[in-house]
Amino acid sequence: MTAANRFNHWKLIAGLRRVALFVAVGVQTWLATGYLLKILPDHGATWTETAIATLFAILFGWISMGFWTALAGFFVLLLRPRASSISELLEDVDPERIDLPRTAIVAPICNEDPERVFAGLRATWESLIETGQHGHFELFVLSDTSDPDIWVEEEAAWAQWLREAGAPRVHYRHRRTRIKKKTGNIADFCRRWGNDYRYMIVFDADSLMTGETLVKMVRIMERRRQIGILQTAPLTVNRRSIYARAQQFGNHVFGPLFTAGLNFWQMGDGYYWGHNAIIRLRPFIEHCGLQRLPGDHAMGGEILSHDFVEAAYMRRAGYEVWLAWDLPGSYEEPPPALLDELKRDRRWSQGNLQHLRLIGQPGITLTHRVMFLYGIMAYGSSLFWLLLLAASTLNLTQHAGQPVSFFPDHFTLYPDWSPAWAFERAMTLMATTATLLFAPKILGMLTAMFPGRVARGYGGRIRILLGVLLEALLSALLAPVRMLYHSRYVLLTLMGKTAGWKTQQREDKGVSWREALLQHGPGALLAAAWAAWIWRVDTGYLPWISPIVAALILAAPISRWTSLAGPGDFLRRLGLFAIPAETRPDPLLTTLHRYLNREAGDHSPHGFQRAVIDPLINALHIALLPSPGTRPFRTRQNLNLLKYRALRQGPGMPAEDRMTLLNDADTLRWLHREIWQSVHPDISRAWRDDMGKA
Repeated sequence: MTAANRFNHWKLIAGLRRVALFVAVGVQTWLATGYLLKILPDHGATWTETAIATLFAILFGWISMGFWTALAGFFVLLLRPRASSISELLEDVDPERIDLPRTAIVAPICNEDPERVFAGLRATWESLIETGQHGHFELFVLSDTSDPDIWVEEEAAWAQWLREAGAPRVHYRHRRTRIKKKTGNIADFCRRWGNDYRYMIVFDADSLMTGETLVKMVRIMERRRQIGILQTAPLTVNRRSIYARAQQFGNHVFGPLFTAGLNFWQMGDGYYWGHNAIIRLRPFIEHCGLQRLPGDHAMGGEILSHDFVEAAYMRRAGYEVWLAWDLPGSYEEPPPALLDELKRDRRWSQGNLQHLRLIGQPGITLTHRVMFLYGIMAYGSSLFWLLLLAASTLNLTQHAGQPVSFFPDHFTLYPDWSPAWAFERAMTLMATTATLLFAPKILGMLTAMFPGRVARGYGGRIRILLGVLLEALLSALLAPVRMLYHSRYVLLTLMGKTAGWKTQQREDKGVSWREALLQHGPGALLAAAWAAWIWRVDTGYLPWISPIVAALILAAPISRWTSLAGPGDFLRRLGLFAIPAETRPDPLLTTLHRYLNREAGDHSPHGFQRAVIDPLINALHIALLPSPGTRPFRTRQNLNLLKYRALRQGPGMPAEDRMTLLNDADTLRWLHREIWQSVHPDISRAWRDDMGKA
């Protein structure tokens, strides 16, 4: 059987696997819930115990899904059965005989650090040149930036790239009318240039991909024309803080386990994560357009988690979505601190909850409906956990002080032991739950110890073991913190409170004590009050909740300490949380750091000043502006007032005014000429100071 034929019956294979998965999860959850009912004093007869059992069943089923996914991934990594990865399509053909069509690499950005963005893109492009196939690709930087300084710095970085490398296949576009955020940015590209390319590879601001992987992705798409989206599994790299290094270590050690497991169940019904993926443009343009959801509340408006929806629409159109989990050379960067992750989760949680309104849309496959629910549970599970703790506390309060009788009112020869606390059974159930939670980490550790993987940079078996233990401890400490935040996010979304779309913090700047205390203080007070109540009601229950209470009370110092680069560097020197990208770095990452180190000492004026003062940047910016057309009299009058104000006040104007000036070529020419001629009596000294730096 050829490699291509292995995937002809994937729907049947995946269907049987999914049935087995849901049977395993269902039976496991049913047995565990029944066991819990035997532990509860009233065996579920009261409404509080019914609530406890229901919430427990939901959460146990949720972690069971993760356990079986990890187990499936371990099986795939250990045995590598046929049809376990879509990359097998290239096994029995000469890749060089597959003609490459025109492919666009698109990088939508918004208020990101231009140095990092262009360093990453230049490293990727140089890697692509080394393959000799770069003539089939073109790169588009699609800017939605609203910060005037960053906008000009983007243009300058692009021009410097072209000047130094002569890269005519690299384009830059700044969108003046920024509607529909990232989806609108991509849609604008598709509308203008989509017909010129067969494929589009989507990057995020921190994406990195090797040229070899980019070429392989195109060849896989050409080998199987039914594929609409091919998603890689990016590995996280480049961060220094303890928090980020733990995330990177977990991503490298446990990530392949879960991505291989996800592909085992999903096959051609896979995920799209919005970046580090290749898309067949024609069906994407025709079938994956997103409409606004009705309403101006949080569950309406623009779809924030658009990637899951686009994958569902691609499958609805009859095209496949695959996760190429074993393609190397795909990278991204993790959030540097817990609070940075949680700020991002506010938007993601709202976006995932919006999928509640899309589950019932006609034509969406059952698998993608389940995947919508899976995404919702990524944040909803926290609220269910919080409700379970609340219901358990209420149940404990109701039974506190009640006399325990082992002899019912009616005559019986034997006592009824059900009111007694079944400590041994409770410990058994807790051990079972802990096994499901931590087994994936053990399996991931074992895969990292497979022959050959240790030599690839994890620092040896002892350091892998220590790293897994430290990562598990940190995960346990942070889980209650995430629970509180995610519960709050879900409730805010259901109440109609919308999340903004802010640029992510991507640098290891650290969290201040003030921010840590402000953010985590309320949770610590809540945990202390909860512990005090339990102490008053039943001190015997306090040890059971002490891990959660301790984690919430210590959240501020943990959040602060794990956000710092210094302690992370210390762990790196010890070889803890080591990853192959550090010990045996990909040449792609070496190139990235070369560009970043080169730009580190640049202290030129900010972008807006450069656009006004520097003759080259001024000419470049004006050349890139679209034709303004005829302006209304009031607009011209406002611009006239604004340019004189800029001359008097200097560059320290409000960002909105600077953006207005940057969007008008005539005004910018006038400012440049007036400042350099220095004849105007009201010219600000700040402009004269910047002239010497230009």
